[in-house]
Order: sequence, then C-alpha cells, then structure tokens
Amino acid sequence: MKITNMFGFKSVALIGGLLFSLSSSADITNGDFEDWSGGTPTGWTTIDSGIDVAQDTSTVKTNSSSAKITVNTGSQGSTDFRQNIEVVSGQTYDFSTWVYHTEGNLKVRLYVDGYRNYSTANLTNQWQQVSYQYTANSTGQITIGLRFYDQSGFDGSEVVYIDEYQPTDVSDGGGYNGGGDNGGSSCTDVTLDLLTDNYGYETSWDIKDSSQTEVSSGSNLTSQTAYQETYCLADGDYEFTINDSYGDGICCGYGSGSYSITSNGATLTSGGEFNSTEVKSFTIVTDDGGGDNGGGDNGSGDYYNSISSETGYALKTALHGIINSHTSQGYGALWTFYSDHSLDTSYENDGTIMDIYSENPNGADSYNYTKITNQCGNYNSEADCYNREHSFPRSWFGGKNEPMNSDVHHIFATDGYVNSKRSSYPYAVVGSTTFTSDNNSKVGSSATSGYSGTVFEPIDEFKGDLARAYFYMATRYEDVISSWENNSSSSDAVLNGSSNQVFETWQLNMLISWHNADPVSQYEIDRNNAAQSYQGNRNPFVDHPEWVESIWVN
Repeated sequence: MKITNMFGFKSVALIGGLLFSLSSSADITNGDFEDWSGGTPTGWTTIDSGIDVAQDTSTVKTNSSSAKITVNTGSQGSTDFRQNIEVVSGQTYDFSTWVYHTEGNLKVRLYVDGYRNYSTANLTNQWQQVSYQYTANSTGQITIGLRFYDQSGFDGSEVVYIDEYQPTDVSDGGGYNGGGDNGGSSCTDVTLDLLTDNYGYETSWDIKDSSQTEVSSGSNLTSQTAYQETYCLADGDYEFTINDSYGDGICCGYGSGSYSITSNGATLTSGGEFNSTEVKSFTIVTDDGGGDNGGGDNGSGDYYNSISSETGYALKTALHGIINSHTSQGYGALWTFYSDHSLDTSYENDGTIMDIYSENPNGADSYNYTKITNQCGNYNSEADCYNREHSFPRSWFGGKNEPMNSDVHHIFATDGYVNSKRSSYPYAVVGSTTFTSDNNSKVGSSATSGYSGTVFEPIDEFKGDLARAYFYMATRYEDVISSWENNSSSSDAVLNGSSNQVFETWQLNMLISWHNADPVSQYEIDRNNAAQSYQGNRNPFVDHPEWVESIWVN
C-alpha cells in the first residue's frame, strides 16, 4: 500500500482538537458515543466554537452511534472537546480511536500527554484505527485527545467521524497506527521524527521498501517545526532519503534541524548534517520478545565478554577495542536523543529536560524546559533555552571534528546561558566565585590542588557522571587523545599528552574523587543503555565503576 505525504502538507496549521483526561481504571466515559443529552455526548464538554459535534447513526464502527465532528475553522486551539480521567503510575495503557475520513483534506492526530500518531487522511470512506501505547510516569490526570491538521484542499469545513475512543488491554496488541487494518500480518511500529530548520520548504523526504515502493513521503514543510509519524512496517530492508533543495542540509547553519527513525527504543538511523541528499538504510526485524536493557541491570549483556584478566592501562586498551567503532549520528541528531532519553525521570519525574546545570535534586527546579519546544536558539539569561553541552569541550579536540563532536556519552542537555558561562574551562572545585547558576553550579578560581586558573564546578549530584564521561573520552579516543594537549590553554591544563594516563595528575585525582563520591545512578544506567541503541557503544565506567580503580589507581 502506498501512503503518501504523511506529514508533508503545505500548510501545517493545527485546526482542531479533541482533548480530554483520564479515572483510576482509565475508563473513558461514553467513549463509544452511545449516550447523548441535548445534542451533546454524555461525559464530554465542548468548550470552543470551532467544531460542531453531533450524534450520527449511519456511519458507525460499533453499536448504534458515533460522533460526527464538523471542523469549521482554521484557527488553532479553538476546537477543544474534553473529559477528565486518571492514570496510575507505572500502568501501561493502549489508547486508540477509530477515525472515518470523508474528504481526505484533514489529518487526525492522537494526543496522549503529548502529540502522538496520525491518521492517514487519504484513506477515505472507511474506518481506520489510530493507536498509542502509554506508560504513566505518575498517578493523576493527563491530557489526551485528538487534534486536526489541514492539508492542501481543505475548504474550511470537513466532516470526520469518531467512534470507540478507549484504552484497550495491552495484551490485545492494539491496532495499526494510522494505516487502517493490516490484515493480521506481522509488523513493527517505527517512528520518524523530523525537526525542520529555518527553511522547511527546502526539505523533502521519502521512505521506500526493498522493491523501491514508496511507503511515505513529505515535502513543503513548515520551518522550525517538529513532525512525528509512526508506521507499522513489515520485516525487511528500507531506505530513508532526505533532500534539501538549497544544498546545505537541515543542520546547522540555518537552524538545528534533525531527523531520526526509531523502533522499540532503538535508533535505526538519524542525522541532519548533509548537503543536497542523504540516503540511510535500515532493517526491520520482528521483536522476539526478548526484553530490553532497562531495569536495575546495567544492560551490558555480553558486551564485555572479551575482557578477561587485564588490569591497568592494558585494560583501558582492551576496552578501547570494544567501544571505538561507534556510529556517529551527527550533531543535529542530539536534539532527538535528548527528547527521547534525556528527560527527568529521577527527581521531579515530570518528563522535562534533565538539565545538569539547573536541576535541583532536593526540591523544585527554578525553571523547566519542554523537550523540542525550548531548544536553543538565542539566549540572554538563564532559563531561556537548553543547549548541547560538550562536557569535554570541542576546542580541546580541535573543533567540530567527528565522531567526538556528536558523541552523546559526553554531551549533555544544559541551560544555554550557563553553558556559555562554563565556556571551555576545566572542571574543578571553585574557590572565589564569579558566577553562580540557579542550582549552585559555579565559575571562579580553582580551589583544587595543582591548578589555580578559572574553572567550572557542577553540583555534587552530577560530578560522578561527568568524571565517568571523562574516563570514557580517555578510553574511546585513546588512539588520538595524546595529540590534543596543545589545542587550547584549557586542554593543556587538563591533558598530559599521553595516551595512557591521559590527564594531568591534579585532574586525574579530582576525577577519581568525584567518581567515588557520586556513584552511578539509575539515570546514568538508563542513559547508557539508550546511548548504545543510539550510536552503538557503551560507557564502560557506568557499567563497571570498579574499572576506574583497576586502570588509574592500581
């Protein structure tokens, strides 16, 4: 089946929304739209005038009636339709609704605590199911619902029928996300995320299967806009092709565009930095139910099976041989990693960006960042936007050189303004302070023995994380790091020009101290697992903290 222009319509104006919230059992009141009173479906409240809602008994999915939604406006946010229910922390729900398009000039998008999957607009005069599986991070209410997006041809009024809006049992497997019935064949959910740059109309893309049959495509995109589409793809080989008509890609000269294709938590391909065209291949293999790398286990499996009795620098060299062949995903793709895997699940557990330079481990944060929405961008002060912080500064390895420049193991989401204050100063304990961030990260003169220059001190909660990132860099780039010492005055202060010890003694002693004082957290374990799926390698010192002592102490 050919599905074209899944989110590549010329005008991407949000023109409608059906929003409601979730009861402790996640039962949606009147989700089958059988009960009506005074022309309004029981349990639902129309709060805007942009849509007309009416009972219909001719076009139904099940039982005797459906909701006939007539969208009459091109104004964003003027068509909300809501209901309140609860979710329970840790519980997984399969949300779904059935959609019936009449003209094909609207696209329906499922909203479940965020924007999710779309319907297929050109699949008209038949029912299709739009689904999304959601795991609640906390007990309470969430906002869910539907929103409507116009496509070329929308004339200002169009009818869509909605029926059977419900959570279903997880065990039933749900339905095909936005593509109608898949006929019972085996398929795997695959999600394409695309963030356009400042010139979205220059970008076009397509996905084709091994026979070069087009699965989906898009063009004439809106600038600086995040799109997401989920497909259920059969096993096989696929090609994703992205084009930029101007020839400068979508990152990073005129905006921070990026793309990624993910499935079951793994990144199949990603990027953003190219010239006119980039073609990426990926393969779909049905999940065998073998589980993931999460939980309390560090998820490394047999990753380090080749390590036997090595100690000292021989152990570091052996680890280098395991982790040195990761696949660079490009600098622009870091935004996607952050939106998928750098969220606060440890402190406030609110799904905002985990910013190590603003996070307050012992109370409410002074400010929070919403993924994608609050990406930098320009900034004038703290709390303006979040950026990509090279904990091991890029000037130390000579600039925008790959794979160092996009290696997620040492690049963290941080406040842009605080990131600029950190500059490329070494990490150390601050004595006399010249700048203090909202979470008490500091810039000032060093109070660490052996160095007296300007330094940056993160809060204690993340000192171990950053130390282990440095031990990773010393190991992953063992074959080239000895030449980086003289790239800047700060790299000269930190690096000793060797490939074994790597760090000046004052820095090494401090890193070991930070590593021991701040043990590996579950957040680090989860991030390490995600990084392996994303770029294909792990940080050994998150998996085996004892190896720091084996290499640099003993």
